[in-house]
Amino acid sequence: MARPATQAPFIEPEAPRPSGALAAVDDGDEVESRIYRTIFESVMNQRLTPGTKLPEAALCELFGTSRSVVRKVLQRLAHDHIVQLRPNRGAIIAVPTEEETRQIFEARRGLEAVIVNLATQNASEADIASLRRQLQTEHEAMHRFEQPAWARLASSFHLQLAALARNPILERYLVEMVSRCSLIVALYEPPGNASCEHEEHEGIVDCMARGDAAGAVQLMDNHLKTLERNVSVKRAGGDRSLAHLLGLS
Repeated sequence: MARPATQAPFIEPEAPRPSGALAAVDDGDEVESRIYRTIFESVMNQRLTPGTKLPEAALCELFGTSRSVVRKVLQRLAHDHIVQLRPNRGAIIAVPTEEETRQIFEARRGLEAVIVNLATQNASEADIASLRRQLQTEHEAMHRFEQPAWARLASSFHLQLAALARNPILERYLVEMVSRCSLIVALYEPPGNASCEHEEHEGIVDCMARGDAAGAVQLMDNHLKTLERNVSVKRAGGDRSLAHLLGLS
């Protein structure tokens, strides 16, 4: 049985909110914060795919701000591995290589093994109930065939587990790993595939509810290996406007 503990805050089913190294710029500057979050969430929702150009002039026009503000946000996004800054050619959404893909998944498996173990030890009955509510919302999105919502909820599930680990450093690192994996899925995974299988999430929660940390860790490792195997080397193109890709039109 999961031992009683103070319930961790339930993470609402939305795109993961950047924190720590991925934190949005200071709240006092609403324009910078808005640009950062819009681009970040568009990547997490797989509207902005790797290689998409982010012209400074277009961003200035869309957000009604100056080039200096846009450049500052792009530099932050580059620091967080969301954007690549190319000298004299402008910014694009980062394009992970096959070797980077292998390394990122390898690092994520190790990180989530620790997180799931701690989350199982810390989770109360109320926490397990929150996870099951998350899974129900995820299940409903799957049956509506809403790919962006599907991907967003899958990411949210993993970050909810990180919150239950009660280690802000691990949680911060997982935010970066999840965002980089979302780039990989957007680049390589065939359209129509689930970025995470719902039944695998259910199995992890069932193990946690029984207090079976070893079982939950093994299922998570298998889950992430399956996700990595599902990616394809083919990229999908498109000619939609930047405003559309950012969800602004």
